[in-house]
Amino acid sequence: MFRFFRPSRPSSQHGLIYRVGWWIGRLVIAFLAISLGFTVLYKFVPVPITLTMILDPNGFDKSWQPLSRIDRTMVDAVIAGEDAKFCSHNGFDTRAIEKAMERNAKSNRLRGGSTISQQTAKNVFLWQGTGWTRYLRKGLETWFTLLIENIWGKRRIMEVYLNVAETGKGTYGVEAGSQRYFGHSAARLNQVEAARIAAALPAPKRREVVDPGGFTRRHGNAIAARSGVVRNEAMDACAYR
Repeated sequence: MFRFFRPSRPSSQHGLIYRVGWWIGRLVIAFLAISLGFTVLYKFVPVPITLTMILDPNGFDKSWQPLSRIDRTMVDAVIAGEDAKFCSHNGFDTRAIEKAMERNAKSNRLRGGSTISQQTAKNVFLWQGTGWTRYLRKGLETWFTLLIENIWGKRRIMEVYLNVAETGKGTYGVEAGSQRYFGHSAARLNQVEAARIAAALPAPKRREVVDPGGFTRRHGNAIAARSGVVRNEAMDACAYR
C-alpha cells in the first residue's frame, strides 16, 4: 500500500527570506545597470554636476574644459603631486595604500593612498566625508574605479579629474581655479601656477593658492620641481594617447 505525501508549503519565515532576497537581487541588478550606464555616458559627455558640488555650503563655480585646452603643466603637476604611477597602475597603487595604512596605524590623523583614478571615481559618483559611511564609500569607490579604468581609459580619467576636483572654496575644476586665482584660462598655466593648484588639492578649503605660506608653499615648490621629471620621463604620456 502506497502513501502519497503532499509537499509542505514553505513556512512564512522562508517566504520572507525569499522576498527579501528577491528585492536585494533586484536592487543589485539595478545598481549595476545604472552605474554602468552613467559610466558609459560620462565617457562621452561632460559631467554636469556632482554630489560634492550640490552639498558644498559655499555653492559652486565650475567651467568644463577639454584636456586639449588645459596646459600640459597642469597634468604634470597633479601626477607629480598626487599620483606618480598614474600611467602605470590599473587604478590602484597597492604600495601607496600599504604605506597609508602603516601611517594611519601610528597616527590619529587618517591619510589616504588614493590614486587619481580613485579620486575621480569618488568625486564623480560618490560623496566626501568620514564616519562609518566612509567604509561603504570605499567599497563603491573600488567598483567605480574598475569601471572608469576599463571604460574611460587614462586620458578621459585625467580630463574628468581636472574638471571636477575641488580647487578652492566653492571652486571646481582647474579652469575655474585658474580664472579665480590667476585671472586667465587653464590653457595658459605656467609650471608654478599649476604646482600651486596641485598643492592645494588635498585640502582645497584650507590651503591658499595665491601667496601660500609654510607647508603649502614648500609643497608647491617640490611639485614644480618634480613636474619637470614627469615631463622628461614621459610619465604623463598615457593622458595624451
